[in-house]
Amino acid sequence: MRHTIPLQIDFRANTQRVPPDMPASVQKATTKFLGNRAGVVGVVGAERWEQLRQAGHQLRLHAIEHLDYYLTQLEQQVTAAGGHVHWARDGEEARRIVQEIAREHGVKRAVKSKSMATEEIHLNQALQESGIDVLETDLGEYIIQLAGVGPSHIIVPAVHMTKEGIAELFREKLGIDAPPDPQRLAEIARVRLRQAFLEADMGISGANFMVAESGTLVIVSNEGNARMCTTLPPLHVAVVGIDKVVPDWESLSVLLKLLARSATGQKLSSYTSFITGPRRNEREQGPQELHLVLLDNGRSRVLRDEITRETLLCIRCGACLNVCPVYNSVGGHAYGWAYSGPIGAILAPQLLGAQAAASLPFASSLCGACAEICPVKIPITEILLRLRHRVMEGDTVEAPVASPMARAAAHSSALALSTPTLYHAGATAARIAQAPLRRDGWLATLPPPLNRWTSVRPMPAFQSGFRTWWRARALPITAQKSQKQKKLLLGALAGATLAIGLWWAQRRSKTIN
Repeated sequence: MRHTIPLQIDFRANTQRVPPDMPASVQKATTKFLGNRAGVVGVVGAERWEQLRQAGHQLRLHAIEHLDYYLTQLEQQVTAAGGHVHWARDGEEARRIVQEIAREHGVKRAVKSKSMATEEIHLNQALQESGIDVLETDLGEYIIQLAGVGPSHIIVPAVHMTKEGIAELFREKLGIDAPPDPQRLAEIARVRLRQAFLEADMGISGANFMVAESGTLVIVSNEGNARMCTTLPPLHVAVVGIDKVVPDWESLSVLLKLLARSATGQKLSSYTSFITGPRRNEREQGPQELHLVLLDNGRSRVLRDEITRETLLCIRCGACLNVCPVYNSVGGHAYGWAYSGPIGAILAPQLLGAQAAASLPFASSLCGACAEICPVKIPITEILLRLRHRVMEGDTVEAPVASPMARAAAHSSALALSTPTLYHAGATAARIAQAPLRRDGWLATLPPPLNRWTSVRPMPAFQSGFRTWWRARALPITAQKSQKQKKLLLGALAGATLAIGLWWAQRRSKTIN
């Protein structure tokens, strides 16, 4: 059974459970994605790419700042096309809506395409508790469903697994002899899934975008399973976050150019599906009914803050995960929820609340690589700092959740680092206090809370001689400048004296004559 919605995410504890071979698997995949992205972005050209990024940023920001208008327009257009629109304030309401739709239609079997929104609300578990057999049909999602874990990457859910590990999983769960060959493993899964598509009573999907002007759902994928889920079963239910709405087709064309190139390094994904209502007659293909569940689940609350609201610009490309040094070291499961990497570090504390995900804004080196690579220019580092402040000090959205001791320590550190006298005294005290622990310029063990560092790696010994070194370095330079200035002054005086002497001699000569 998959993990449930966490009461509190302990990122540090989760990192201690990372399998030793996992980082290598993750880094192999992310390196490939980054290389592919660099190739297609290079073809576009740096100047043109930056123009696309800026356009994408402005389009997404405009959409979320006018959600009330575009969501109302979307509902009208979906309804006009024959679809049904449901509004879900939170995950519980969204699960209940889908369960009721399934019950009204006597659903026993459902197939799903990859959807982060359904992962977010843990829809599979709710449907299974209702007696419905739910099968993930995206290959990566199918693999992690067999493994009983959640996704470790937005684009490639099973990125943390090796082909040998997947082969062993197939042997264990499916009872077949599965070789560690990617093509053969895909064929095994395809055979298992093909019959499920034909027997399903309901297809479940998300959507990458929703076009307000036409009521169209847009699904981008590299596997044909999404189209099978949305066309073969007689009932299609799409669960989509309200932030995925875009104004029109012109806006969509810009975002599609950004998404595929940033996610997998493609000009265009293999399958881009446009769904506008159910089928209108028996000659058309598609479901008999289409239900769209618009999911809020905290997104309206995110809009309150003018800085953090830009989190909702995300188009779920996963590029920030690929470039993040923290994600590449610990993988996705350390983040403790459906969304991982930098986007997870800023999204989870806002959707789940700072109390539940207080550690995630601190799960970053603040190197800024995520903000530089983001195709819609989300200021991720700025949002991380804002959320850190929310955790420690609180703001208009939430009260502080850090302990009084942690807040006192933060204030004391800020005071010491901003006061030269205190900083110098503290550095001198640290240099003296470390003497019993120092070994060859390193500190192998330190008392709490610094032992969190030394439990993983030694810490360089504290040095307080920088100011002394700087002053010693500055003295000769100052002396040289002073000596040079003296020479210039003496030269000027000598020149002036000579000039006055010549003038006086010339004047005296004229007087005598």
